Amino acid sequence: MLTLVPFSTEDFQQLIEWIPDSSFLLQWGGPAFTYPLTVVQLEDYVSGANTEMSSTYIFKAIDTSSGEVIGHISIGRVDRSDQTARIGKVLIGPSEQRGHGYGKQLMQAALRFAFEELTLQKVTLGVFTFNTPAIRCYEKLGFIQERMLKKCAKTWGGLLGFNRDGCRRKGRSILRVKTRCSRK
Repeated sequence: MLTLVPFSTEDFQQLIEWIPDSSFLLQWGGPAFTYPLTVVQLEDYVSGANTEMSSTYIFKAIDTSSGEVIGHISIGRVDRSDQTARIGKVLIGPSEQRGHGYGKQLMQAALRFAFEELTLQKVTLGVFTFNTPAIRCYEKLGFIQERMLKKCAKTWGGLLGFNRDGCRRKGRSILRVKTRCSRK
């Protein structure tokens, strides 16, 4: 089982070590970072994050059975009036840990935080079309493909936009863009 703990300066070096090259960095962090990832870039990234009314929450993921830090995730673009946010920078760091269900657990923990702690109604994310394991994971968690961003197609084969709302009915996500759902 994974637990989310706020990402801090003590975690910078480990994240830097998980990023092997510029392609991986672009896939993980988009154009917000340049390779090699540095402490200065990460200081900017965490600046203003993880406060009570922050628009960004950044976490490391800890395997509760081993105590090992195995992942990273952010919930950004938090808009409390629209009750929306965007999940990004999803990473199971050690390559030997990938493919064992940690990604699903990481996403479930982030969704719990978004829907229960922040009381949001909709969460979105973007994923490159070639990242089929991530796409399968997101779809299993109830995310619905919303659109393809063509601007990334030349380099990366396209970026898919997904969303998931906080309403659940008969085990499926219900896409609600303009309406609010009541929690029971």
